[in-house]
Amino acid sequence: MSSYRSVRDGRTATRSGGDRTVIPDDLDSRPGSATSVLRTIIGCYLRGLGGWISTAELIRLMDAVGIPSSHARTAVSRVKSKGLLLPETVNRQPGYRLNPASLPMLERGDRMIFGSRQQRDGGPWCLVSFTVPESQRAARHQLRKRLAWIGCGKVSTGLWIGPTALTDEVEEILAELELRPCATVFITDTPQPHGSLSAAVARWWDLDAIATLHRRFLRAFGDYGPADDPVRAFANYVTMLDRWRVIAYLDPGLQPAVLPANWPGFGSAELFDRLNWELAADADRFVSG
Repeated sequence: MSSYRSVRDGRTATRSGGDRTVIPDDLDSRPGSATSVLRTIIGCYLRGLGGWISTAELIRLMDAVGIPSSHARTAVSRVKSKGLLLPETVNRQPGYRLNPASLPMLERGDRMIFGSRQQRDGGPWCLVSFTVPESQRAARHQLRKRLAWIGCGKVSTGLWIGPTALTDEVEEILAELELRPCATVFITDTPQPHGSLSAAVARWWDLDAIATLHRRFLRAFGDYGPADDPVRAFANYVTMLDRWRVIAYLDPGLQPAVLPANWPGFGSAELFDRLNWELAADADRFVSG
């Protein structure tokens, strides 16, 4: 067996046997929904708990975020049907074990959410060009969907672009979809579109939509700060993290020179870093207690 270490706080868990089917990133859950909150809790805490949690404890954590037990149980059924959780009884307690096949997805989430990905001005770009045969149409659709989900921009149907910080994520997705033979990955410092690079970036990414997500985050959490007890810290932290993780995927951290003036992403990233520092430790105490 081998082990991995979480980017967020260094806690460890162990890979073991189980279903080796790839579990994809969460592309559909609406932030704030019971299913999205549950996936946030699972991704943030379950590995640090050894990969298993009792049903009662999972309901307790969801209740602390304001999710009623009936909604929590429905959410558990949904993520179980996606293969993220495997039912397992330990010491006569019913519960769920994290599917080892989900570890690549969760580790990717650690990198996307907690890692630093800000592209410097003039920094290099990763381009992925692909031609997928019609016989693999479903995989081609998943490739486009997942490239968009990790923050790549669409130059054309078969050509996508992102900062080089996304290269490992691109390679991992191509491997998971078994499409690596259909793709070529390029690294370049000098994309030369017609017109300015800033204008091209505005075509390749929906910057207005990304900016809206940042502004909503700033409005929702700008007044948050250290909590007066671990329960509140946990609820605030999970709520904040559940909203932020969508932004962390969709915004690739483009170089400032190509972004509109007064880009709100810089302020929201600073806010996330501050709240992560102020709330995470107290939230951990609630979970471990």
